[in-house]
Amino acid sequence: MNWVLVIVGGMVGAPLRYLTDHAVRSRHDSAFPWGTFVVNVVGCLVLGALTGAATAGAASSHLQLLLGTGLCGALTTYSTFSYETLRLAESGARLHAAVNVVASVTAGLGAAFAGVAAAQAVWA
Repeated sequence: MNWVLVIVGGMVGAPLRYLTDHAVRSRHDSAFPWGTFVVNVVGCLVLGALTGAATAGAASSHLQLLLGTGLCGALTTYSTFSYETLRLAESGARLHAAVNVVASVTAGLGAAFAGVAAAQAVWA
């Protein structure tokens, strides 16, 4: 029945990604892919918090499947990040492409570490 948890999480994460991306893009008229950036950073934060909670014994394996694999797996997107970075580079916006890579990796890792630290502070 673990697969049901993954499916349910994905059923929430995928539309959440679409709606978030659409809402962010409608507010930013920019070549920079803000929507993908936001969903990926938020997903890293959630996954970090879930990891911190699991490390502290506060998150079950079922919650990890539901939120980590299902929700975050559908919410975040490495393929879209890669495609949008390539699209920026090919269209001549190489600075935007480089900023997207550096900012996404830095912010994503920072969000994951912050999520772990926050969860450990709460449950440790």
